[in-house]
Amino acid sequence: MVKKYGRYVAIAFVAFYLLSQPANAANVVDNAFGALADAGDSLAQFVNNLG
Repeated sequence: MVKKYGRYVAIAFVAFYLLSQPANAANVVDNAFGALADAGDSLAQFVNNLG
């Protein structure tokens, strides 16, 4: 029951953040995708160096 309400609260918070500060939200998403891209590049380099 708590998980269900926690999920709704989290979704409401994200929606509020997106609507109240769209520029900051865009920066957060951009930084997150940048970090994922860096992690993917690092993993690819690691795998290439194994062989």
